[in-house]
Amino acid sequence: MLPAFAPRLAFVDVETTGSSPERERVTEVGLVGVDFDDGDLRVTEWSSLINPGVPIPAEIQWLTGITNDMVRNAPAFADLAQDLYDRLDGAVFVAHNARFDYGFLRAEFARAGLNFHAKTLCTVRLSRHLYPDRSPHTLDAIIERFGLGGEQRHRALGDARVLWRLLQTLGERHSPAELE
Repeated sequence: MLPAFAPRLAFVDVETTGSSPERERVTEVGLVGVDFDDGDLRVTEWSSLINPGVPIPAEIQWLTGITNDMVRNAPAFADLAQDLYDRLDGAVFVAHNARFDYGFLRAEFARAGLNFHAKTLCTVRLSRHLYPDRSPHTLDAIIERFGLGGEQRHRALGDARVLWRLLQTLGERHSPAELE
């Protein structure tokens, strides 16, 4: 049973050129949108590579597999900002270490002239709350713990899909009240 704490959920992952939203840029966004309409469940997926306008460091290319050549002809964030903003509008923003993904998107939206705010659900914090004795709470550990493999790691849409499957799995194991 999935929690009914929001009519819309947006499972989001971003890949970036580094760790600072003020200094670094997004290279890919993945989104799994889940809408609960009168008992019906509608799931949509969206993703895009993004030209960050700066070189992607070699260690980031190695980690994500996203190269400078791959993003060379991709849109700039500003070119898709409104579409992404509309897709996220009114949804609870769900991410693993939500502060990271949310912080990067807020910074990118601000550079594009959009003021982005959303309620967030951090799956790291949720995992720590539900399983305080099951450290670590990294996405890799959670994938292994719950058998959520099958997606390309460190690619935005694959990681967003894992988060959606994680919440479904948690919904089967815990009451809605526990998850809320």
